[in-house]
Parts: sequence; C-alpha cells; structure tokens
Amino acid sequence: MPDSSFQPDERSHRERMLAGDQYIADDDPDLVRERDRAAMLTAQYNSSAADDQVTRDRLLEQLLGAVGAGTVIRPPFQCDYGYQTHLGSRTFANWGLIALDVGRITIGDDVQIGPNVQLLTAIHPLEPERRREKWESARPITISNNVWLGGGVIVCPGVTIGENTVVGAGTVVVRDLPANVVAVGNPARVVRHL
Repeated sequence: MPDSSFQPDERSHRERMLAGDQYIADDDPDLVRERDRAAMLTAQYNSSAADDQVTRDRLLEQLLGAVGAGTVIRPPFQCDYGYQTHLGSRTFANWGLIALDVGRITIGDDVQIGPNVQLLTAIHPLEPERRREKWESARPITISNNVWLGGGVIVCPGVTIGENTVVGAGTVVVRDLPANVVAVGNPARVVRHL
C-alpha cells in the first residue's frame, strides 16, 4: 500500500521531524549532532554519582526541553534528543526510562513512572521500501498530572493519558486514556474508574 501521507518538499529533515512529518534522521547533520549531544549528556548523567543530585539536576536542565523543580530520574535514562522531552515538577522516574523523543513528550507534575517504562513517539512506515530508506515520523505523547505508570509500561505514538490515571505494570497503551481511571492489559483497557 503506498504511503499517501508522504509529501516531498524543500525543508530540512530536522524541520520535517519537528513538524511531525516524515524525515530521515541520518540525512541531516543537525539531527546527527543533536543526537550525539544527547548521547554525551545521558552518558554523563547515567555515570554520575548517586549522591550528587546537583550535577544530575544540571545535566537534566542541559539535556531536556524543560524539567520542573523536585523532579528525579534514576539512571539509566535514554532519549534521542532530550529537548523534545518536557517534565513537570515533582515527577519521579525509576530506573530504565526510555524516551524516544523524536516527537514531543510532555510529562506533567507529580507523575510516577515505574522501572523500564518506554515512551515511544516514533512511527515507521508500513511500506517496506520506505522503511529500507529509513523514513520515519512521530506523534507526540502527553502524560497528564498525577499519572502513575507501572513498571514496564509502553506508551505508543500519539497517546494522551488523562490526569490521575493509573496504568498497570506491563500495559501497552495504544490509544488515549481518560482521566481518573485504572487501565491494564495489551492493549490497555479501562478496568476501573477512580
């Protein structure tokens, strides 16, 4: 099936990525440089001393698009670009958070993120030829205030999770979840209203 969403134009691949359109990451020197910068900062963050929160806070401020007061991410942490990830205040992420932030990831205040959670904004074409050519796109992820993501949760591209919602361990979230619910399973389904 041809990919009808692809429209070639004169924008750089970086401009296309930031607009949520299809792009090739390795064809843009700015994107390569930005990924290398994020890799360097995450390596420093992940190797920082556990008792040196000042250094960790400084590194997160350099790496991320925004990080609120009192927010903690336990290493190891991985992201593609960093500047596409925005965290509110008093948010806690346990070990192993992966933020594939080719699209914007917005995480609210007082969010609890269990270990080994994956926030995946990237979308790859279904058409085999376009995948071989390394085209991709992204859709943003929004995690609202006071959400709890259990260990091993996977949040897929374009998903918004409403405030106060609890997502059970191992859940795969492929569609938006409303506020004030408990959701579990693969794919996620609402099992309780709060």
